Amino acid sequence: MSVVLFDRQIHQLDRLATEIRVKTGKVLNRAEIIRGLIDGLIESGMDITSTASEADLRGRVARRLGSPYR
Repeated sequence: MSVVLFDRQIHQLDRLATEIRVKTGKVLNRAEIIRGLIDGLIESGMDITSTASEADLRGRVARRLGSPYR
């Protein structure tokens, strides 16, 4: 399976991977971070079945995590 990401998302994943390596000494690649985020969402039990769009999903997840994103 392939997924197309925006450049800004790729850059953020790379920055996150670098920060993780610097702080922990562990290497996580983009795919591992993405899989972890998806599994975390699934395991959270959050009901996203009424989500109407990608933007709606992003906002719901951000609010659930305590982000000021609207």
